[in-house]
Amino acid sequence: MGRRLCIQLYINLPGYDAPTTPYARPARVTLHPHPLPHDDHGPGRKATISREDLLAAALKLVGPHRSVSTLSLREVAREAGIAPNSFYRQFRDMDELAVALIDLAGRSLRKIIGEARHRAASTDRSVVRGSVEAFIEQLRADDKLLHVLLREGNVGSDAFKHAVERELQFFEEELHVDLVRLAARDNAPLHEPALVSRAITRLVFAMGATAMDLPPERDGELIDELSEMVRLILTGSRALASRSAPR
Repeated sequence: MGRRLCIQLYINLPGYDAPTTPYARPARVTLHPHPLPHDDHGPGRKATISREDLLAAALKLVGPHRSVSTLSLREVAREAGIAPNSFYRQFRDMDELAVALIDLAGRSLRKIIGEARHRAASTDRSVVRGSVEAFIEQLRADDKLLHVLLREGNVGSDAFKHAVERELQFFEEELHVDLVRLAARDNAPLHEPALVSRAITRLVFAMGATAMDLPPERDGELIDELSEMVRLILTGSRALASRSAPR
């Protein structure tokens, strides 16, 4: 009797039609090893993401003691509020994101420092000091763009170092144009202005890398020292140009 009752209960279970009918397994929820195509973002995650969102997320994670090369894809995705798979809609991998971040940092800083030079040139302020002040202000800025250039040139992969080197060359080229323009305006030609712009750029970035580890209270002292170094380079270049000028 007990066996017959068990059989009868089993036959009456939902999804079981008859002994000769294949068992229709009820739908059930399972954990998939990969996200389902229509559900690649969970609670609290964004449905869409842009390149700018991912770059901003990466910038929040870097700093004086953290380089882009140490970031993981999952860290950036978590900071951006997306599922890791969504990252690949914008970048192939973390290397591509890092190079894009270096490019963004370079373009933004060239614009800021270039504008500072032009503002100083149109007033009675020193172009040298105005440019150095703008550089140090960016060193302490919340967006940490300058940190990217200063760190990745030393500790990043070869691809990162090449990207940083390219940005430094852009800085040199723009500074070269401004130096030649200002020299013509002031009737004070420079000896090898391209080399002068390279020397100034490399000096400022080297000092900036050191300044990242200094407290902000030292910024005034650093600006004075760095401004004087740049003036010495310019004074020496003008002296050499004057010596070699036809008499």
